[in-house]
Amino acid sequence: MIELIQTYWVYFLVGQYPKGPLGGLALTVLLAGLALLLALPLGVALGLARVSPYRVIRWPVTALVFVVRGVPLLMVVFWAYFFLPSVTGVKTDQFGTMLIALVVFDGAYLAEIVRAGIRGVPKGQFESARSLGLSYAQTMRRVILPQALRHMLPSLVNQFVATIKETSLGYIIGLTEVSFIAAQINTQVFTRGAEVYMLLGLTYFVLCFGLSRFAFWLEQRLARRRDVQPQPSQTQKASA
Repeated sequence: MIELIQTYWVYFLVGQYPKGPLGGLALTVLLAGLALLLALPLGVALGLARVSPYRVIRWPVTALVFVVRGVPLLMVVFWAYFFLPSVTGVKTDQFGTMLIALVVFDGAYLAEIVRAGIRGVPKGQFESARSLGLSYAQTMRRVILPQALRHMLPSLVNQFVATIKETSLGYIIGLTEVSFIAAQINTQVFTRGAEVYMLLGLTYFVLCFGLSRFAFWLEQRLARRRDVQPQPSQTQKASA
């Protein structure tokens, strides 16, 4: 395996770049990060709609989230690859297609993370803000969402881990992410397929395990910060 790494490590990391398009592990991380970044505003909007007091907003969004979460990502990729060009008349490349699919898919999952984060904020926060004269939108923007998003950080890291693994489906449409590059290397060293895919699995493991541990550390840190926050004394409570 050492000889394999020495020979193909550059190709494994960046594909044909700079003499060709970016690929390999760099493209995988770039695609996952960009997809999560673009899906976050969508997820926040859908999450807010999921907790909206207006049924005309809440019910259609709930149905959309359930549909997207209820189908495999592969189907979303095929929809983006075959259905969207036939409707819009614009055909995207493999990177654009996979990015659209991941944004839609992650947006639905982030919507549930946002909804859970909002539900996790004590109701007294909402009631207090409303009693001070803030509108529903102002309460959500200034009081509820900042607290919810802070508590959601570990879940966002875990979603990033899931998105990294989901990028491997780009292999189906010819996207040169890291699993596609591994398959290309395997065609050049026919008898060493076990080593190639062991290296691929190890790469995914190191990257995803490291991010998972970071999410765990972040969750513990946030929990400790909540525990050490000063509680109001009885005198303060009485004066309030």
